Amino acid sequence: MRRMDVVVVGAGPAGLCFARALASTGLQVGLVEAQPRQALSEAAFDGREIALTHASRQSLEQLGLWQRLPEAEVAELRDARVLNGGSPFALTFASSQVDGQPLGWLVPNHLIRRAAWQAVQGQNGLELFDGRKVQAVRADSQGHVVRLDDGSELHARLLVCADSRFSGTRRMLGIGAQMRDFGKSMLVCRMQVERDHHHTAWEWFGYGRTMALLPLNEGQASAVITLPPRQIEALLAMDEIAFGEAISGFFEHRLGRMQPVATPQAYPLVGVYAHRFVGERSALIGDAAVGMHPVTAHGFNLGLASAQRLAQGIAEQQRRGADIAAAGMLGRYQRGHRLAARPLYEATNAIASLYTDDRRPARLLRAAGLRVAQGVAPFRQLIAAHLTQRVA
Repeated sequence: MRRMDVVVVGAGPAGLCFARALASTGLQVGLVEAQPRQALSEAAFDGREIALTHASRQSLEQLGLWQRLPEAEVAELRDARVLNGGSPFALTFASSQVDGQPLGWLVPNHLIRRAAWQAVQGQNGLELFDGRKVQAVRADSQGHVVRLDDGSELHARLLVCADSRFSGTRRMLGIGAQMRDFGKSMLVCRMQVERDHHHTAWEWFGYGRTMALLPLNEGQASAVITLPPRQIEALLAMDEIAFGEAISGFFEHRLGRMQPVATPQAYPLVGVYAHRFVGERSALIGDAAVGMHPVTAHGFNLGLASAQRLAQGIAEQQRRGADIAAAGMLGRYQRGHRLAARPLYEATNAIASLYTDDRRPARLLRAAGLRVAQGVAPFRQLIAAHLTQRVA
């Protein structure tokens, strides 16, 4: 049995960033991942673009990830618009509302994954157990014994789950989760657009579908379409020309002709909120703790914040010579992350419910809500500040 201070299950962005945040602690960290290391080092393009806040950028800079992102692939998000149905009115958030700085930055998900992988290479005290799955978890007085599918065992003083919103390790720990299946799928595709998007993001609550447009560099944009799975399947079955015409029609040709420059990808929409974020000498981070609906584009930012928060608690315990898995520290982590996550999770679900309800009362309510929000400058500024998460 290999003895480790911390065992992290899941080498996605949250797990890798968490491991990186422990680099200066002197702790022995084991990272268990089902994928082989080649898949991690050469993470494949998956169509998803991540909207990074100012706080997330600062975290990535501190972890040494931001510097590894290709500059040409980082797109500024200068403005944002929320549209409702066929109305020409839009709730607008301009970068000028936050001292002229961008609202945020858009970066391809696979490049964040690659940068995170590169950042942990050669990290002292970190060992990767790739191509292996967790088969069982057994608690003892000093932590957890993690049995892998090759028969090997790791002993962890602290076990951290970062293995997706459908975390099998979370279940092994006996921690349940509230799951909300929205009954929809999200299609994402990088498109070449005919007209200038001016680096403005759109969130468009159309009737029967929800759409987003994320502005990228070189006249490209990421189109995000939320529809019932059968309609998504029909779109995926189209050839490039028909697909481009369909997406252009969805956006009412407001950006002219749109044509795909990458293979469209589809993902099921399921929101997840774990009943607990910690257990006895264990904790959840990233999507294993909270898996967000993408409508507010805060899923990665929230997951990164959870990794940073837990790592800071562990580092402080280590500096003091205290137990890195102490119940008090884990409790503080849980309270802090709940405070950050629960309001955002509930608000996101409420927005997703209201703005995908096509009944007349809901249509009237959301139209009125957008106009009220546009007319109240302090409220709009408050939302803009929340979206950007500016840090001093």
